[in-house]
Amino acid sequence: MFYITKNWYELLKDEFEKDYFKSLQKFLKTEYATKTIYPQDKNVFNALNQTKYEDVKVVIIGQDPYINEGQAHGLCFSVEKVDAPPSLVNIFKELNSELGLYIPNNGNLTKWAKQGVLLLNSVLTVEKGKSLAIKVRGGKLLLKK
Repeated sequence: MFYITKNWYELLKDEFEKDYFKSLQKFLKTEYATKTIYPQDKNVFNALNQTKYEDVKVVIIGQDPYINEGQAHGLCFSVEKVDAPPSLVNIFKELNSELGLYIPNNGNLTKWAKQGVLLLNSVLTVEKGKSLAIKVRGGKLLLKK
């Protein structure tokens, strides 16, 4: 159901074998089958798949994926094929103001991820139109100690 690169899998495999994770996977399988859930299941671990562990230089943690169609693709604050949402526009404005960086014409941050910026949401999935809907089921699994 979910795809994760070997690089991160080796680091997290013990967690994937625990009962809470297996329960969460079962729950999410049902959610994906019965509701509209973002991002697509193949992109749930996109933040990890786009940024190799040994290449991580910066970690940016978002709350949860965007709740509208065409936005969430597994990288916090990033949108794949639509205009940048207000939160990302504000990030671009601050980077421009503080560092003089240009403001891109799209909101896809995959390039950042490839350069070592781990763009991880604290909650990895969301039901369409319902921010933090899945948090109550243990969605913060990657930040759990």
